[in-house]
Amino acid sequence: MTVEERRNALVNRLVERENIGERTEAALRTVPRHEFVPPSRTSDAYRDRPLPIGQSQTISAPHMVAVMTDILGLSPGDRVLEIGTGCGYHAAVTAEVVGSEHVYSVEYHEALAERAQSTLAETGYGEVSVRCGDGKQGWEANAPFDVIYLTCAASEFPAPLVEQLRDGGVILGPLGDDVQILTEGRTVDGSLQRESHGRVRFVPLK
Repeated sequence: MTVEERRNALVNRLVERENIGERTEAALRTVPRHEFVPPSRTSDAYRDRPLPIGQSQTISAPHMVAVMTDILGLSPGDRVLEIGTGCGYHAAVTAEVVGSEHVYSVEYHEALAERAQSTLAETGYGEVSVRCGDGKQGWEANAPFDVIYLTCAASEFPAPLVEQLRDGGVILGPLGDDVQILTEGRTVDGSLQRESHGRVRFVPLK
């Protein structure tokens, strides 16, 4: 099978299992996940599993990227902040929906940030803004954001991230230490209303 056939076969399975929306499905069919994983892992790129990418970090399983994208309900033009760039794959999926110029991503590890920026540029998502820094502080210079999501687990949503959401904005991420819960927060009149979306397992926020 070609990589395109393998990618479409994976997405077909995800559509059946997760009932993902059309925008999410289209993004997953478009973004070449095999370009974002280490060369030694290319053959595993279209298996529905997380993969190591260096620095003790992982690329999330495709179903988790699909679920998070669907929960966020992204629309073209939404201004999005991602905490935890990793290899850049999740940012590319987001960019397919909202537009590359609307995606900002913060990565703790300099080597990963540089590699992700390079891969994003090579795969057509060069307008995604990536910087190395402390994700807990967000990216205040580009706030407010319509959407913020974390690809790493925190005990609580960091206060600076909540402050960088516009009123009515959405924040999503795994919260908890021993037990992590994928948690959605929506700002309403200055308060954060929460909804849980089940247990997950992510690397910790640094």
